[in-house]
Amino acid sequence: MSLARATLKWAALAMAVAVPIVAAATSPLLAWRDPVYIVAGFAGVVAMSLLLVQPLLAGGYLPGLTVQIGRRIHRFVGVFLLMAVVIHVAGLWITSPPDVIDALLFVSPTPFSAWGVIAMWTIFATALLAAFRRRLRLNVRMWRRIHTIFAIVIVLGSVVHAMLIEGTMETVSKAALCALVLAATIRTVVGLRAFATRKTSR
Repeated sequence: MSLARATLKWAALAMAVAVPIVAAATSPLLAWRDPVYIVAGFAGVVAMSLLLVQPLLAGGYLPGLTVQIGRRIHRFVGVFLLMAVVIHVAGLWITSPPDVIDALLFVSPTPFSAWGVIAMWTIFATALLAAFRRRLRLNVRMWRRIHTIFAIVIVLGSVVHAMLIEGTMETVSKAALCALVLAATIRTVVGLRAFATRKTSR
């Protein structure tokens, strides 16, 4: 791949990640929010942006990075994704504990809450599975299949959660980011062939 083409890909990725964050930062709704709520909201936007980077790293689709390096960075980005989700939920808890409790109990009147909670618990489950992978003695194939299933649930839950919210994220940039996250995830899932069965030789 030429240097110019690689630079264009990195620039496109940077724009896809930065534009929704900048658009959210200029939202007039921020004038009526507490600082803790604003931090929580931006943590959610950052988490959504990281979901675009994660499958590209796992699939080795980012120029200039080998598959091994990409997957190593993928693990570190996963930690930042987990931290962003924790900050997002903790901030919402500080500003409105009853709403968070209703969401966790799946009795919230807002439909987007349930999808966010599903994605959140799946992110936590993924982190725990990664931490105890060796103790559980999961082979590469089983780990990849479970991780892929979790990733699909996380992406679908997060995309629906984001699209149903009418908040600080600008509508067009949010829709574009969600579409890119879905496209990147589908490409990686298909490319890695996590659910492919081995052909047995006669």
